[in-house]
Amino acid sequence: MSASSGPGTLDDLVDLLDESPGAQRGSGRAGRIALVTFVVVVLMVLAGGGGYVWWASSAALPAPTVTSEASAVAPGAPAAIALPAEGAMLVSVAGGEDYLGPDAAGAFASSGGNDPRPLASVTKLITAMVVLDAHPLDGPNDPGPTISFTEADTDLYDQFYVQGVTIARMPDGTSMSQRDAMATMLLPSASNYAVALARWGFGSEGAFVQAARSWLSAKGLNDTRIVDATGVDERNSSTPGDLVALGRLAAADPVIATLTATRSISVVGPGTVTNTNDLLGTLGVNGLKTGNLGDGLFNLLFTSTLDVGVSGPLKITGVRMGGATHDSTDADVRALLQSIEDGFHDVSVGRLGDEVGTITTPWGSTATIVLAKNAALRTWSDTPVAASLVTVAPRSYADGEVVGTVTWTAGPNTASADVKISGTIEEPTLWWRLTHPGDLG
Repeated sequence: MSASSGPGTLDDLVDLLDESPGAQRGSGRAGRIALVTFVVVVLMVLAGGGGYVWWASSAALPAPTVTSEASAVAPGAPAAIALPAEGAMLVSVAGGEDYLGPDAAGAFASSGGNDPRPLASVTKLITAMVVLDAHPLDGPNDPGPTISFTEADTDLYDQFYVQGVTIARMPDGTSMSQRDAMATMLLPSASNYAVALARWGFGSEGAFVQAARSWLSAKGLNDTRIVDATGVDERNSSTPGDLVALGRLAAADPVIATLTATRSISVVGPGTVTNTNDLLGTLGVNGLKTGNLGDGLFNLLFTSTLDVGVSGPLKITGVRMGGATHDSTDADVRALLQSIEDGFHDVSVGRLGDEVGTITTPWGSTATIVLAKNAALRTWSDTPVAASLVTVAPRSYADGEVVGTVTWTAGPNTASADVKISGTIEEPTLWWRLTHPGDLG
């Protein structure tokens, strides 16, 4: 036999020696064991005093083969956004773009189109912002200048009273801070205070209307029309798109945001005034303004800081126009916000002991790998969930040894869990090591 065709393993060498002409053969298994022992001794000698055996017994083992069974899990149930069948609604959501998509901050959900509709008392929010533009306060708690209302202002009470319009007491000689006057206009929606503020701020209601139109144009609210300071006139109108943009401007103004989030306030003259926005504090609602011109003409421009269990709360701005009644309008907004909150849920992606793969060694020992803990992932709607398994070579091959990690991903969120060996993986015998030098590190 040529040198190139020599034995490849210890078994081959034993077979050759056993078959060689000069071999003194033993009988049966005992003879073969003796021959193997002889060969090992020879190899030890040839390797230089046991160096090969030492190397083979301590050399790094080859990596096992892992067959992954970690797969994508079923997503959560699709979100069902509650939108009214009549009238119009438009909702914008900021802070959740990674979940809801990049367009959510513009128009997340809508119904009823974008045609102009009567503003009603949402007009008073515009009145407040236009007055503040001309006469700013130094922060949300600054009372501002004192306003001494005239007899013509106090007469407004009787004028609006006969119209059945919301008003607040303004006794003769009433004086109050600008902030309190604005609170009396915004919270109970007092029309007499809206006109009185417009007159104080601009000299006349007509001058206020011109200033308001210029302000709206400068803000790009070109689909909004103002003809008075109160909204009593149905010609005051706007679109859902303009009103959501107005809502963002209002929420960014600390004076307006603070006043419209106030449930009630005690004011000299009118006494205690209460906010008409009954949803304050419900599902994160913290503003902005109601409007009411009778059945079928109820509006609510609202903001909500809604905690849905992700990294930060959602900043929601929305408007409901053309609601049937005050209560039904509230119910429509409540249902919408609840449906957004319900659209976020925890999806169970794995449970302790779930099999996620198998691990097989080159020397033929096999065990399963399982999850080391329960895992869940916060997701939006039916966002797909993907899974990946990364493993490392075991050190001891013991039952319960951690050999990797499963990571699940849905949108911007991830969850992970260690995976561990379930069952016993036998370590290779010395014989396997001695006879597989090419597999050792």
